[in-house]
Amino acid sequence: MKIYAYIRVSSGDQNDDRQLAALRELQIPQAQINTDKQSGKDFERPQYKRR
Repeated sequence: MKIYAYIRVSSGDQNDDRQLAALRELQIPQAQINTDKQSGKDFERPQYKRR
């Protein structure tokens, strides 16, 4: 079973490093981590819809 993860920060100047580090500790491969850097006001986020 593959596990996928999703990271979102509200803007490009925010940092997603803490979320990414936590997922790496869980040994989730980078290829299975999707990231968006945009508002969470709606679900029009490309990586969110990816899988």
